[in-house]
Amino acid sequence: MYLSELEEIIAYVACIAIVIGFIVSTYLEIKNTVAEEKQKQLEKTENEEKIKTLIHYFNAKKKLIDSVVALIKNTPKSNPESTKKET
Repeated sequence: MYLSELEEIIAYVACIAIVIGFIVSTYLEIKNTVAEEKQKQLEKTENEEKIKTLIHYFNAKKKLIDSVVALIKNTPKSNPESTKKET
């Protein structure tokens, strides 16, 4: 039940093809995984920049609101009766 020389060559070629296929598929999966991780890192960086911009925007808005509140507090309230002309 030994294989003939031709059958052995065919078996070796099939084994080599299977191993090469496994190596190629593993390489492609690793390449895709690395590309996905790079994309996630890029999205994370973009999101961090957007968050920094929003924080800057909200801080500016808070300062504006605080200055309006301070201005309203410092403005003397006018008495409606004192503004009427005496007739």
